[in-house]
Amino acid sequence: MKRLFDLLFSAIALAVFGVPMAVIALLLKFREKHAVLFRQERIGIAKVPFMILKFQTLIDEKPTPTGVILRKTGLDELPQFFNVLKGDMSIVGPRALTKFDIDRLGWNDEFHSHRWQIKPGITGFAQLYGGQHRKTSWFFDRLYFECHTMLIDFGIIACSFLMNLFGKTRVRRILFQKNNLK
Repeated sequence: MKRLFDLLFSAIALAVFGVPMAVIALLLKFREKHAVLFRQERIGIAKVPFMILKFQTLIDEKPTPTGVILRKTGLDELPQFFNVLKGDMSIVGPRALTKFDIDRLGWNDEFHSHRWQIKPGITGFAQLYGGQHRKTSWFFDRLYFECHTMLIDFGIIACSFLMNLFGKTRVRRILFQKNNLK
């Protein structure tokens, strides 16, 4: 059921966001004159690596002018719908981490092993909160493993959509009633 939802939602999202994605690609290619897509190896379900796609928003570790806007709204992640169609990711799930992140967080042990039993997602509890700390991220990932349902997925998607419209910081402050969130 979740895979069918992922396929349908991704196809609809790519149709709806096709024109904005083309505009973004043209801005990145011709205005900022750099690569359109950023590819990076991430670790997926069963610790199988895959190449995640995002719009290129950083040059020499600094956000580009268009990149600042894309990152604030989360529009830099639109190409990940292709990762979902391919089957590497889900719409909702834990954050897709790099091998470096897994080692840095110390999540290679048995205690964290069930994290790799579910596909990473474009969005999820930890992404909504913003990954402020490794314990917080683990708490939200674990919460999702234990209680994910289609209804919860729809709620996470709705909050993510609001972040795309109004910006991540503004929506996080409303959701979590904290002013120190990024």
